[in-house]
Amino acid sequence: MDAWRATASIALPRELRWCLSLNRWGARPLVLRFFGLVSRLGDGPFWYALIALLPLLYGPTAAAASLHLGVAALVNVALYRTLKGWTRRPRPFRRLGAIKAHVAPLDEFSFPSGHTLHAVTLTLIACWYFPLLAVVLVPFAIAVAMSRVVLGLHYPSDVLAASVIGTGIAWASIELAKAGGVADLALAGL
Repeated sequence: MDAWRATASIALPRELRWCLSLNRWGARPLVLRFFGLVSRLGDGPFWYALIALLPLLYGPTAAAASLHLGVAALVNVALYRTLKGWTRRPRPFRRLGAIKAHVAPLDEFSFPSGHTLHAVTLTLIACWYFPLLAVVLVPFAIAVAMSRVVLGLHYPSDVLAASVIGTGIAWASIELAKAGGVADLALAGL
């Protein structure tokens, strides 16, 4: 385990070059405003609004979807905080002075991207319930993931790992929901 932790805490030179390239592109005022807004919305407001609006848009039966999303979000928070504390991977702007943090980070460490974890998990779950939401949610989730690297806060591997973990959490929670309903999902804590 210690070898994996040590490996997760470093970035390869190629990955640092990607970070620098995307970060420089993101310094353009219009690009910076766009990704700064996407990142801020992906920090919670967009997802809180989605959870609150689903029952209003789709009726009382959407309350189960909102509960499912809320429980998955709580699982995500516990997981990414644990992983960040365990890996303690420094953010790109702390490793390479040429990379600028275009917005303030929410915490100290980089791995995995919590924004991306939420975006992937919640997008997949919401689209399972309401497939038409994919038209809005998939592009937003991709923009959230991109914003983390563009803004200098994450490595591409942080985003990729969060995408894989988020897909796994969404899949597992959907399987639980199909097997026993969201009430059982909430009681199980996942």
